[in-house]
Amino acid sequence: MNEVKLQDDIERYLSGEMTAVEHKAFDLLRKEDPAVNAKLAEHQEFTKILKQYSNRLALETRLDAIHSEIDVHTLADELIIHPSFIVRLWRNHHSKISVAASIAIFAILSTLFVTGYFNNQDSKYIQLSREVGNLKHKTDNLNLKLAQTANSRSGKIVATDRFRGTGFAITSNGLIVTNYHVVSEYDSVYVQNAAGKSFKAKVLYTEPQNDIAILKITDTAFKNLGPIPYTFKKSASDLAESVYTYGYSQDQGVFGDGKLTASNGLNGDSLDYQISIPVNFGNSGGPLLDSKGNIIGIVQAKQSQLEGVHFAVKTSYLLSAIDSLNQKVVLNTKNTLANLTPVQQLKKVKNYVFMVKVYDK
Repeated sequence: MNEVKLQDDIERYLSGEMTAVEHKAFDLLRKEDPAVNAKLAEHQEFTKILKQYSNRLALETRLDAIHSEIDVHTLADELIIHPSFIVRLWRNHHSKISVAASIAIFAILSTLFVTGYFNNQDSKYIQLSREVGNLKHKTDNLNLKLAQTANSRSGKIVATDRFRGTGFAITSNGLIVTNYHVVSEYDSVYVQNAAGKSFKAKVLYTEPQNDIAILKITDTAFKNLGPIPYTFKKSASDLAESVYTYGYSQDQGVFGDGKLTASNGLNGDSLDYQISIPVNFGNSGGPLLDSKGNIIGIVQAKQSQLEGVHFAVKTSYLLSAIDSLNQKVVLNTKNTLANLTPVQQLKKVKNYVFMVKVYDK
C-alpha cells in the first residue's frame, strides 16, 4: 500500500467514513502490520496537536477581546483611591471577569490533561479476571480443605485457585468460551456450574489478539447440558439496545443489565461493543445477551478512568474463532428465550454459565 493511499485510508478510518467491512479490514491490517498502527497513532497525535493549537488561538483571541473591553488601569486606580467601590465594580464587570477566570481555569486544566497529569498516558484498560487468593476468608479455606478431603479419593483439586473468571456454553457437550486473559497463565483449569459442581477442563483453542479462549470439559463426571437455550447473533446490534449479563464477580452468580452505548470499543476498536452494565472483577468471559436472549458478545474489560464504561467482544469474532477449531461445531439455531420475561430467561441462562477457576503454573 503506497503512502498516499495509506494516509487517505487513515483519515477515512478516523472520520468514520469507512463501511463496516472496510473498518474491519483496516482493524485487521493494524493488528498484522505494526507500521500501519504506528502511522495511525502518528496521524492521531498530529491531529491532536493541530486541534490544541487551534484551541489555543481561539482562547487567546477571546481573552484579547475580553481584555479590550475592560479598562484595567482605570479599575486599578478606582480600587486604590476608592476601596469602597469594589462591590460596584464587581456588579458592573462581574460577567466579563467571570468569563476570563473560567477560560483561564479551563486552559490550565486542559494543559494538565494533555500532559498526562490526571492519567498515565492512555486510560488504563483493565481486564476483569479476579485475583482470588488474597480475598479468601478463613471460612473459605476451611470449606476448601473439606472439599479437598472429599475429593482426594478421585484425585481432584489440591491447589488454591489463583484467578477466577466466567465462561458460558457454546455447545451442550462441554465447549465453553471465556476470555483468553482469564486462562493465559494456567497449570490447570476447572469450571464450576450453578449447582457448585466443579469439572476438569482443558484449553482447546485461543486467540490472544481477540481475547478469546475456548475450553473443553474433559471430566468424566460431566453430563450433557441439554439444548442450549440461546442463539449467537451474527449481525451487528443497535445502539440503545437493552442488554444484560450473568457472571461470577462473587462466589455466586451476579446479574447486571444496561444498554449498548457504542458500536466500537476503546479508541474506535471494532472488536468490542461499549456497554453501560456495571461489571466487576470476575465478570470477564461472561455472556452479553440482548432482550431476546441472543448472545451478542463476551464481557471483556472496563476503562478505569471513566465510571460505567465497559466493553464486550462482539459475537462475530467468537463465531470466527469457532470456525477455526479443528472440529465441526454445530451451534444452536433455536432460541427458546425470546418470548420469556427477563426473570424467566435468567433462570434458564444461568445453568449454562460457569465460574472458570485457574490454578498456578
